[in-house]
Amino acid sequence: MTMPIDLLAFQKDLTTKVEEGKSYLWDPIRKKYLVNLPEELVRQLLIIYLQKEIGFSKNYIAVEKSIKVNDLPKRFDLLIFDKNHQPFILIECKSPKVKVNQDTFEQIAWYNSTLKVPYLLVTNGITTYCCSVNYKDSSFSFLQKIPTF
Repeated sequence: MTMPIDLLAFQKDLTTKVEEGKSYLWDPIRKKYLVNLPEELVRQLLIIYLQKEIGFSKNYIAVEKSIKVNDLPKRFDLLIFDKNHQPFILIECKSPKVKVNQDTFEQIAWYNSTLKVPYLLVTNGITTYCCSVNYKDSSFSFLQKIPTF
């Protein structure tokens, strides 16, 4: 079940600049400008949404950090920590041109084999899915809204 999230409604909240003909987006978590690429736009709009609509503090959001998955270095898009600083929601962002499909879920599930978060979220800015993970019976359930703590 997809979630009805209109990330484009938050474009007015982006901080942007153009320098030497290139467009940049301000990342409030990493505190730097990044090249305005489609996946980065989705990530930055989602960060704004998570803060404004869900109420997550930027102090609980990690962006593009390295993790080891089966001894291979990987980078997740976003990770939200709970108030005890435990991984809470793992998020995979894609360009709007990339369909959210089985490959997307397999990628985030593979990353989660290391993190073991209770919730997974995937989005391309148009289609968004969030699910809870049940580790006891190796299943998951799609949610209608993003969980809070």
